[in-house]
Amino acid sequence: MSLLPAHLPPNAGARKYRLRPLALIIAPIVAVAFQVKAPLFTEYLSYLDPPLLVTVYFGLMRREPVSALFIGMGVGLLQDALSQNPLGLFGIVKTLTGYWTASVSLRMDSDNNMVRAIFAFAFYLVHQLLYWTLASSLLGQQFSFEPGEALLFAILNAAVAVPLFQLLDKL
Repeated sequence: MSLLPAHLPPNAGARKYRLRPLALIIAPIVAVAFQVKAPLFTEYLSYLDPPLLVTVYFGLMRREPVSALFIGMGVGLLQDALSQNPLGLFGIVKTLTGYWTASVSLRMDSDNNMVRAIFAFAFYLVHQLLYWTLASSLLGQQFSFEPGEALLFAILNAAVAVPLFQLLDKL
């Protein structure tokens, strides 16, 4: 039984985080810089997708699909600008991921670490599938989508997401 009045939506009691504007700027820049520079030191870090995790985090915490859409777009375009991908590919994928994350988080409590890990796992898979679809259909690039490999990397990103989200909570 809820203590909220009947006319309020089910997520009205959920905390809506107020994020500092500096965190909205610094966290994506650090995440993209990490993704660009870390694989130069060790190949194993290239399997992490910190820009995606930051997009998922801000989508979960803001709980506003439109603002998460713009955050995802900014992160994706920044990632496109600093990578060798065609400009806009990550922009489109991260925009949709941010929007869907915020839309789903309206109905679920995202303060629980297990829920956060599930979100990171699921949206990593959605991101990879959407990226593969767009790259092959729009750009005609041919590369294989390995479901087993994607599941393994989704688990890895979900494991990294929990401490990363706790760190971002402190900002």
